[in-house]
Amino acid sequence: MLVIEDERDVRVLLEQHLRAVGCRVVAAESGVKGLELAFADPPDMVIIDILLPDIDGRDIVRRLRADERTRRCHLVVSSVLDPPDLLHLATELLAKPFGRASVTEMVDSFRASRAGEG
Repeated sequence: MLVIEDERDVRVLLEQHLRAVGCRVVAAESGVKGLELAFADPPDMVIIDILLPDIDGRDIVRRLRADERTRRCHLVVSSVLDPPDLLHLATELLAKPFGRASVTEMVDSFRASRAGEG
């Protein structure tokens, strides 16, 4: 899993929740670093904050979808913005503030969808 989140406390909390359910997590504090990590070693899932200081999360989603290496990644948008405005961007939405239960549910849903593909 790759987490792209500029707010340190939110990034650390998300990493902890993901690790608690058995995920290997790499995190980036900026959109530029997140894209570098995603293209170098495409993750199964990318959780992207929409409001980043360097690159808008919407642009990150577009770049990941446009590149063959990351086109099939499960993209999760994480934001405090109104969810209906964001659902068309990614595979899933993780609304802020989130808790351990919503992160666990997101990961369980992702794993179930992957199991159904095989």
